[in-house]
Amino acid sequence: MSEDSATAFQGDVLDELGDAKVQEIAGLLGTDEAGAREVVGTTVSALSGEAATVETPQEAPLQGVATLGGFATGGLMAGVLAKAAKPVANAVAKKTGLPPATVTRVVEMLVPVVLTVLTKRAAKKR
Repeated sequence: MSEDSATAFQGDVLDELGDAKVQEIAGLLGTDEAGAREVVGTTVSALSGEAATVETPQEAPLQGVATLGGFATGGLMAGVLAKAAKPVANAVAKKTGLPPATVTRVVEMLVPVVLTVLTKRAAKKR
């Protein structure tokens, strides 16, 4: 993922989260909105790196998340991101100095949002 598309993806995730959820994350982290957005960006970047490692099956007629079972059915992508949540949380905690348990809660909040954004993007490509 290029830097521009990663930034756009982070923006899409923040838009999908909305101000109320960003404020909730800020409260969890004990920071302000800017700090919460920074942690969300770091986390989304790490999660999207994990998502990029999933290959679409050759026989799949569609491209993107929809071919992997999509968000609604808890497909392969959901499994990959759920598995990646703990290592991503640990990496983000190490990078930010925040407690791993707190970052894990934020990552768990972000996984469904990331899946929603990926699903919406995949639907647009069809």
